[in-house]
Amino acid sequence: MTYSTEHSPIAIYTEEEQVAGLTGRRRKQLMLLHRAFHEPFDAPRAASVLDLDIKRTRRLLAALADSGWLARVRRGWYIGVPIEASAPGQWREDPWVVAATLFSPGYIGGWSAVEHWGLTDQIFNVIYVVAGRKVAPTRQSIQGTDFLIRTVPERTLFGTRRVWRRSVPVHVSDPHRTVIDILDVPASAGGVLHAAEVLQTYLEGEHADQAKLLAYGDRLGRGTVFKRLGYLTERMDLADLDFLEACRSRITKGVSRLDPGGPVKGRIVSRWNMRVNTWRLASDEEDGL
Repeated sequence: MTYSTEHSPIAIYTEEEQVAGLTGRRRKQLMLLHRAFHEPFDAPRAASVLDLDIKRTRRLLAALADSGWLARVRRGWYIGVPIEASAPGQWREDPWVVAATLFSPGYIGGWSAVEHWGLTDQIFNVIYVVAGRKVAPTRQSIQGTDFLIRTVPERTLFGTRRVWRRSVPVHVSDPHRTVIDILDVPASAGGVLHAAEVLQTYLEGEHADQAKLLAYGDRLGRGTVFKRLGYLTERMDLADLDFLEACRSRITKGVSRLDPGGPVKGRIVSRWNMRVNTWRLASDEEDGL
């Protein structure tokens, strides 16, 4: 299974070109689809380009897919097959392009963004997507790639950058938003321990921007983010007193768990209203590490 993250030339056909198995009319229709779409498309979108009704468009797309001229992304969604594809029936679209099309509005986030910005050496086989609308099911397998989709209010879709994948713009959380997201939902980094490692890598690397973290946290409006941010940066000696006090001034009342998915037990650090319910961090603290 292969896919390209760079621009791949798509087959463009003229009336004079002879394409095995296609009539002249089909060649023209395929040419229109290739020119109009560099990302997955469905029957309603294709119908507007082909000037056909939905029923005829669906039949046409199915026939082109069965012949290998289009690839099925998932039921009802297609993409043109690059002319250089050695095995058209096995060709797969770039998963980031799939996510940008099928789960829009939203962005690539969580561990996928962590990988993209070089904040981890770990490799994740599932694409993490943050969507500004309800998507069901939240776990999907498309063209052999697994996706995990988290729904958030559309107003919180900020702090992203646009990257180009096969001439298609895809939004990914920028390094600062990526860190804020994994502190908000540690599971999006694969767990709070990995989130802590990512935070350390971020603050010790080229992307570090404490002011941006505070600004993004304020905009997201979740005090728990500042509890984890303050506790972890203090715990790992990654920030000065001014930054720690800025975090403390933003924490909310009530005790939050360091690991939201962990047990409702563990030592409470009252300074941060944080229950340290992760054994590794708790044991390190007790050992004075």
